[in-house]
Amino acid sequence: MNDARCGDMSDGELLKRHVAGDPDAFGEIVRRHRDRLWAVALRTLGDREEAADAVQDALVSAYRAAHTFRGQSAVTTWLHRITVNACLDRARKAASRRTSPLAETERLEQLLEPHESAAAPAERGDLHRELLSALATLPPEQRAALVLVDMQGYPVAEAARVLDVPTGTVKSRCARGRARLLPLLSHLRPSGRGSDSPDGARNRTQRTSVPPAAGPNDADAVKGGGGRA
Repeated sequence: MNDARCGDMSDGELLKRHVAGDPDAFGEIVRRHRDRLWAVALRTLGDREEAADAVQDALVSAYRAAHTFRGQSAVTTWLHRITVNACLDRARKAASRRTSPLAETERLEQLLEPHESAAAPAERGDLHRELLSALATLPPEQRAALVLVDMQGYPVAEAARVLDVPTGTVKSRCARGRARLLPLLSHLRPSGRGSDSPDGARNRTQRTSVPPAAGPNDADAVKGGGGRA
């Protein structure tokens, strides 16, 4: 199948073609969605190497489990769910190995938005580092919810489908995450515009909310992913 014809197909059609044995179909799906999957993984894990490994794990799982896709959600939702699961698995494993809270600032300092160049303004770089450091203190489930809702702009209902949890759980995780971020990020708010409510934790800069690492107050695991190998 040539690239032009491949590009005209929907995600669902491409997945069916992949299951049927088309060697190019899954590559087109990856081309379409890898940037967003990478962004979610990077913001959830806060580490480039871990994020790259998580995306690779997720794509391998999706490749092998494509035959299990039943079309009950969009292909992109299915892919994001698998990616979030891969991220949370890695976050939990890292937490079990770690003897102290995340303090790898030298790694966090290397993180930029996936589309940014190294020439991004220094002020934005400083803000981004502070946000990532604050997000790294959150439980993974809260961090994942905040990444999807506050950073990726997903409606709560769509984020709930990605995470395979009720909408109320997404709202609760976001509220808890914002409340935990508030004391860490309140100094970033413009003077005179502060708020003591949890929603005040949302930074005014575009797409600046982020997520965490497993905690006792949010033990619900993200379920399902459409297929682990």
